[in-house]
Amino acid sequence: MVEKTITLENVSLVDFLGVENKNLKEISQAFPESKIISRGNEIRIRGTGAEIIKISDILTSLLEYYNQYGKISEEKIKSLIKQDQLATEVEGQEDVIVYSAKGFPVKARTPNQRRMVEASQKHDMVFATGPAGTGKTYTAVAIAVRALKNKEVKKIIITRPAVEAGENLGFLPGDLKEKIDPYLRPIYDALDDMLPPEKMKFYQENRIIEIAPLAYMRGRTLNNAFVLLDEAQNTTPSQIKMFLTRMGPESKVIVTGDMTQIDLPRNQQSGLTEAYHVLKNIKGIAFIHLDSSDVVRHRLVKEIIQAYEKEDERRKPVGNLK
Repeated sequence: MVEKTITLENVSLVDFLGVENKNLKEISQAFPESKIISRGNEIRIRGTGAEIIKISDILTSLLEYYNQYGKISEEKIKSLIKQDQLATEVEGQEDVIVYSAKGFPVKARTPNQRRMVEASQKHDMVFATGPAGTGKTYTAVAIAVRALKNKEVKKIIITRPAVEAGENLGFLPGDLKEKIDPYLRPIYDALDDMLPPEKMKFYQENRIIEIAPLAYMRGRTLNNAFVLLDEAQNTTPSQIKMFLTRMGPESKVIVTGDMTQIDLPRNQQSGLTEAYHVLKNIKGIAFIHLDSSDVVRHRLVKEIIQAYEKEDERRKPVGNLK
């Protein structure tokens, strides 16, 4: 038997535990092989290591919910227990990366997405490139959320060039957040799928999840974090070098980008293109390429990508024939 103690601070015990510990009893019924004992402001959990982790995660989520709303509802407890049960039922299921905010499995849906997941498990740095709709960003966010939930890292940091070719935000209306948010919206959309709103808010307020433009990474050392650089094709060589050298101990990095949608000035080389050339022989870095076969959007997206690929091939110079 393993034991873990959780100390409740700045919490109304009646509101959190329920009348006559009703809320704890609800959790105990879902985990009959474990014992949950309340003594003063301490909760002691005794049982197997696996169940203790599950109970602890539920109690932690309830604490976050209580700190946000000042109360605990029976529906919230049942929802968290149901999420755990759904996760347990499909545990070990092939291709599952993480579970969504509603408890549904988020999977790697194509062979190259699976290679991306496997590469992130074996390597500390992964470059994933491919056209729009291939699931690069979504898969990378899912991998990062899984690492956070599994306590492999202490935080997630997600960044991208705020605007194409230079992050020039001044012409946009609003304050800095209002200027930046439209360019970070795809990241928020992916996280909204995978985390309940109250947990997402808690993570952001406590800087456990940080979403920021690339310029904000300068001068930092990113320790014990899962770091994602999205839209990397729109970085300059100096920007991507700056980002990659922020990597600290116990960190993982995924860089995603689309080589066919470089929005830099014509005379400016893409940092992502240069990084592929410079770093290709370094052990510990994986390079995954996704293509039109990985498109998971509307059927037409795949056909549009294939049509443009054919046109690009047609336009390539064939050289001078003598």
